[in-house]
Amino acid sequence: MKKIVAIIIVAFLLIMMISGCGKGVSGTDSDAKAFKISYLGWDMGQAWNIATYEGLKWGADMMGCEIIQMDAKGDAETQVSQAEQLINQGVDVIAMFPVASDSGATVVRMANEAGIPISIENTFLDDNAGEMIGQVACLYNDIGYAAVKWASENVDNAKLLYVSGAYGLGVTEIYEEGVQQAIEDFSDSIELAGQITDEDWTIEGAYDVTAGFIQGGHEFNVVFAQDDAVAKGVYQALNDAGLSDIPVISTGGSADGYLALTKGETAANMTAPANLQGLIQFGRIWAHMNGEEWGEVKMALPIVPIDSNNVDDWLDWDDMEAGYDYVKSVFGEYTPSK
Repeated sequence: MKKIVAIIIVAFLLIMMISGCGKGVSGTDSDAKAFKISYLGWDMGQAWNIATYEGLKWGADMMGCEIIQMDAKGDAETQVSQAEQLINQGVDVIAMFPVASDSGATVVRMANEAGIPISIENTFLDDNAGEMIGQVACLYNDIGYAAVKWASENVDNAKLLYVSGAYGLGVTEIYEEGVQQAIEDFSDSIELAGQITDEDWTIEGAYDVTAGFIQGGHEFNVVFAQDDAVAKGVYQALNDAGLSDIPVISTGGSADGYLALTKGETAANMTAPANLQGLIQFGRIWAHMNGEEWGEVKMALPIVPIDSNNVDDWLDWDDMEAGYDYVKSVFGEYTPSK
């Protein structure tokens, strides 16, 4: 009899431990539950993707959730294949940084058909792609617009060289819209001297295309580089050509971007902290999985132009506490909150 009682007690305690797991992470008496997130990355070798993932992971760690990480290494077919693998495993929820808009929409439809919730970061897919928990991304056209506006206000008779990233992700295409609109709006003080593309989003790639443009004898007096790595390559090319006095405007706001600004390699940065993207994506996932409301279906990262006049306003990608404080100030704590 004593053995039976002991077995019953042990079984009861095990049930309590298992059922209390979600309550422990929330710090409340609600039915909040932890779950496993399957993350489909674009390219985990790229600083922007690393930072967005770290934001997602920080939120997941805080709330007691696990993450399975997949890395497509920039290949759309690989990402679709990875998604199929996860869906066949019957995962709880998918978070995706799409390699391309078309393949991203394909994965959304696959998840919908399997009844698996899916969230998107870094781009806004068309509504007809399917049902999504939420989408969070930069309004890239606003960043491009802000960069051109800064140049028009801070460089006399500005002749802008625009060094873009690759096309196909649904990012550069939108940046370009903002750049072109601002060139039109501020045409009395700025003109587009040229546009070149770094297909690899790397320092080396940006250096090569910028050096080639310089060697072509084109006239320009300010550069907008589409991320911090691209800006680094642009500056190195300018410096090697004896043109380091030409101001470079970057965007992103990484640690390297901060260092470049404080060293004078860049003149301004249209910051859009990448870690916030991951923190916001987790907030949407957490709320959905717990039947709560938090944020909006489509959420945009803030754009904060930083130059030498307001460098203290810089929000570091690695400072997750500060990032979460910002997210809380705008959207509130993760609900049910810890």
